[in-house]
Amino acid sequence: MGLPGLAIALFASTNVDDMFVLVGFFADPKFRPRDIVTGQYVGIAGLFALSLLGSLLALVISRAYIGLFGIVAIALGTKRLFDLYRNREQAESGLEHPDTGRHTRVATVALLTLANGADNLGIYMPAFAIRSPIEISMFALIFAVMTGLWCFFAYWLVHHPRFGKPIRRYGQRVAPLVLIAIGVSIMYDAGSFGLLVHGSN
Repeated sequence: MGLPGLAIALFASTNVDDMFVLVGFFADPKFRPRDIVTGQYVGIAGLFALSLLGSLLALVISRAYIGLFGIVAIALGTKRLFDLYRNREQAESGLEHPDTGRHTRVATVALLTLANGADNLGIYMPAFAIRSPIEISMFALIFAVMTGLWCFFAYWLVHHPRFGKPIRRYGQRVAPLVLIAIGVSIMYDAGSFGLLVHGSN
């Protein structure tokens, strides 16, 4: 399979759930495509950098602390669910994408990508630890290309002549529940709820 095939398989197998998140963002008219793509690249770059740092310095990064990013997904999903029921017409017909808050939207996508990729660190770190700098650079290049393909496919799916309309129509209603479920799953799998319980004692 070679190094390129390994990198593609590594990225695809650890970012399947990201596709659902991207579809939800692209279906939300409040998010510009460029904000989503930028946030996705920032999030993937953050995961790559953390994995590389961990592999180089042999750091032990607690999954429980990383999993706390799941709170971002839960908070975002709850807010979007509240907004949807508070002003349904605005949520369904909002076509304006003001530049105000663009950094917030980019940060939201990036943080959710980081949170959703908490498990990726445990896979990327050992994979990078045994690679040369040139091979790691190849990983970075392939990950960048794959991130672009992920965003393109999610955007294409949302705007597909057959599937796009129902995704745009129902995506805004389903996406908040998906975000909340992802956030809970992230925190549960990472053992983050234990930190919250012990921290409150």
